[in-house]
Amino acid sequence: MPHHDLLIIGAGSGNTIIGPEHDHLDIAIAEPAEFGGTCMNRGCIPSKMLVYAADLSLNAQTANKLGVESSFSGVDWEEIQERIFGRIDPIAEAGLNYRESLENVKVYRDKAAFISENTLAVAEEVVSADQIVIAAGAHPVIPQLSGLNETPFHTSDSIMRIDSLPDHIVIVGGGFIAIEMAHIFGSFGSEVTIILRGKELLREADSSIRERITKIYKDRFTVYLSEEIEDVSYEGKFLINLKKGTDIEADELLIATGRDPNTDFLEPEKGGVDCDEAGYVITDEYLRTSASGVWALGDVTNPLQLKHTANAEARIISHNLLNPEDLIKIDRSVIPKAVFGNPQIATVGSTEDDLFNDKVPYLKSIRSYSDTAFGWAMEDEQGFVKLLIDPTTRLLLGAHIIGYQASTLIQQLVTAMSISMTVDELAHNQLYVHPALTEVVEQALLGFEEKE
Repeated sequence: MPHHDLLIIGAGSGNTIIGPEHDHLDIAIAEPAEFGGTCMNRGCIPSKMLVYAADLSLNAQTANKLGVESSFSGVDWEEIQERIFGRIDPIAEAGLNYRESLENVKVYRDKAAFISENTLAVAEEVVSADQIVIAAGAHPVIPQLSGLNETPFHTSDSIMRIDSLPDHIVIVGGGFIAIEMAHIFGSFGSEVTIILRGKELLREADSSIRERITKIYKDRFTVYLSEEIEDVSYEGKFLINLKKGTDIEADELLIATGRDPNTDFLEPEKGGVDCDEAGYVITDEYLRTSASGVWALGDVTNPLQLKHTANAEARIISHNLLNPEDLIKIDRSVIPKAVFGNPQIATVGSTEDDLFNDKVPYLKSIRSYSDTAFGWAMEDEQGFVKLLIDPTTRLLLGAHIIGYQASTLIQQLVTAMSISMTVDELAHNQLYVHPALTEVVEQALLGFEEKE
């Protein structure tokens, strides 16, 4: 039976654990799919490369309102795919080849499942290790819809690699994947229909964000709210029958109803690894599981399922594996998130709903992009910054932005929360470039002075 000093299950962020300081270890990696994980191959990277092209396409279609004579004649889908995956696929292959070339690393190209403590089955081999890192990621949730499994539907794992642009795509779900994919395909010329059970898009977002993005997308696409699907069939085209009586025909169907941790095939209970009711591996603040010598990181343990949190967790484990007397804790107190639809959405900290429900005292300040000179330049009527603070300490409790470059504007507020800088210090102890869009953040900060 092969034995290793370290076995890493998953070659996404788990692959980044290994550095020169681990060269003395006998290391194994179990990865049945592409190196680089979801983000590189099926998630963050290809989707954002598509989003950027979609932004350009949408700009060409809407620039006339600014007096720019522009037009949109379509996109070359094959060329876009070649640009994206012609770059990504060689990186994934190179990552695999590099690890396989190392004398101290063994790569198992299959799933791993626990047999007992520190012992797993990988394909037809039984493998043991002194230390194990579970970094197995997550997979799309497939709802129980009548007829769905008999159709060639897509998930986020496959939709970006379809052969041609659909004339009409139906997206089931109202989360970040639905938001981004609707923008991509809609901007490229496809008719987009969104179906969700909830009353608003992005149900976990701040109420002001939910309300605004739902209105924007209802104006742009066909959106069915508070709706459920009766059944689905496929005969050359998809036929989606809704319970309220509407029948929808489409060329492609994207199921975007969330992602669950990849713990089913791992059988973690056999290895003494505890999971919560949703299937996420439970860890302590050092990212240790309930089993001795077993650690976990990324989407398999963190319901936020964010690449930047997984990378941070990988750095923690990379250190802790070699320094049992000097363990580092993970700090998840300030975690930013972004949704790259159009407009972008970025958030950090508590929502107003959270604070209200928990009876936490707060003040809020909201400023629209249209209150700034750059907002005038863009003729922006959608974007805003919403800040929530503790009225006593004047520290930020939450920040929520929707609009152009929201994912960039949020970073200054993330920094302020991370170092406990008050909104007054953030507003007054630096100069804001005029007439840059950052002035909308400045104005939102200054808005709290009006509430004193």
